[in-house]
Amino acid sequence: MAGRRRLGREFRWLWAAYAVSSYGTGFGLGAFPLIAVLVLHSGPAQVAALAAAGRIVGAVLAVPLGPWVEFRRKRPVMIAMDLTRFAVLLSIPVAFAFGRLSFAQLLVVSVVTAGADITFKAASGAYLKALLPSADLLVANSRFESTMWTSTTLGPPLGGAAMGVFGPVTTVVADALSFLLSALGLRAIGGTEPRPERQARPARPVESSDEGPAQGSPARGDTEEGDTEEGPVRDGRVQGSAYSRARGSAGGHARVSAAEPQRESAPERNPAPERDSARGSVRSAAPRPRAGELLEGWRHILAHPTLRPLFFNALAVNALIMVSEPLLVVLLVDHLGFAPWQYGLAFAAPCVGGLIGSRLARRLVARFGQRRMLCTAGTLRVIWPVGLAFVQPGVPGLVLIIALQLGLVTCISLYNPVLATYRLDHTAPDRVARVLSAWSVSGSATIAALTAVWGLLAAATSPRTAIAAAGVLLLATPLLLPRGAKAPQDGSQVPPQSKPEDKRTGAGAQETVDRARG
Repeated sequence: MAGRRRLGREFRWLWAAYAVSSYGTGFGLGAFPLIAVLVLHSGPAQVAALAAAGRIVGAVLAVPLGPWVEFRRKRPVMIAMDLTRFAVLLSIPVAFAFGRLSFAQLLVVSVVTAGADITFKAASGAYLKALLPSADLLVANSRFESTMWTSTTLGPPLGGAAMGVFGPVTTVVADALSFLLSALGLRAIGGTEPRPERQARPARPVESSDEGPAQGSPARGDTEEGDTEEGPVRDGRVQGSAYSRARGSAGGHARVSAAEPQRESAPERNPAPERDSARGSVRSAAPRPRAGELLEGWRHILAHPTLRPLFFNALAVNALIMVSEPLLVVLLVDHLGFAPWQYGLAFAAPCVGGLIGSRLARRLVARFGQRRMLCTAGTLRVIWPVGLAFVQPGVPGLVLIIALQLGLVTCISLYNPVLATYRLDHTAPDRVARVLSAWSVSGSATIAALTAVWGLLAAATSPRTAIAAAGVLLLATPLLLPRGAKAPQDGSQVPPQSKPEDKRTGAGAQETVDRARG
């Protein structure tokens, strides 16, 4: 198509793999809380515990995996995480068929998928950055973002209808199979991926200048004008409303252009080579992560004057949005009598706003600048959720939900690509996996903790009261956005920390992707 930027065969396979899994997740959107309510007859506290336990335990399990992923080839890690999610999700319909499905099994599956999601996201962000030059990352992220919102628009109503016709675990089967197809798509990318090596620890990050692309940044010459913003990562498994998908997208694809110059130091000694028994050749052993490397992602985030406030803002906003998700299932389905297909429609139809926002983000950044987009969209996205506390049964309630969700999703889809691109642009290539892992682990732990608290609040008061409390607190979160000197400078990038290798190697590419959730 004329005016469309060409990103290469490897990216097309990556995009196809993401699309398959994204449609699977859209089809199964909200499956776990719906199964808990409709099959296991769980109350608000149990539904909240299901969401909280999976996230917090999964986050704890994922902490050591960030450094582990950093120094391994990313595509095999992503394939392994896809296959892990396929296996554990498929256990739910099997147990249901034999009458053995329990709340404990939902908890276990939620924990495993949460840990796999975080690990996948860390690997995929690093893979995408290595696969494409910096100039193409915003375009790639927009394509992922658009795909995610399309799948979220079409998937939930179809999934709700399928649950009504074929049973409550139908959508889980589809979601599991989508991970299997995604793994096959990633496998089809082919090519070779060099094993990452440790590099010297970078100097403290500094705020970027206004000089434009850093010297030495690679640029692809076979591109044309086109597309929009960032790509989502399947930011973990989305168990409910479009809130999950929107949050996941922000954490998913991270575009990275680079970091600042650093003092040169002697490279670390490579580990002793080991022999590949299958091929009879000698290859370098993957270095083992050190204890200090577990915290490297957080060090980078907290030392950066702009990433730090963006990080705390993301934690607060995502958590306060997500705490309402399990409570909305109880309120709408159990208390107000919405059918599963109505619940799916209420959170799917507004995702048209995600398509609009994701297509406009790149143009708006070009016109108004990165700083203004982050501050404006970051503020507008929090004004909508408080209205969900006033939902009533019937058509008026359904219309109100759709209107509120439309505003929320549009603002989120404008904000997420800009945030993801800025974060990757200001993270060194050899620290992307750890930074994304730290971001995801912190987000999951915060969401889990607040979800548990909000579950207790809903049990002590009512789901409607708890949803209103979250919406009111959200109105204060724009105070955490960077202001003044800390605000991102338009069109700025940080000089690279180390000279990157050629983005393309042999027939393949340094393979790096991102899905989510985000």
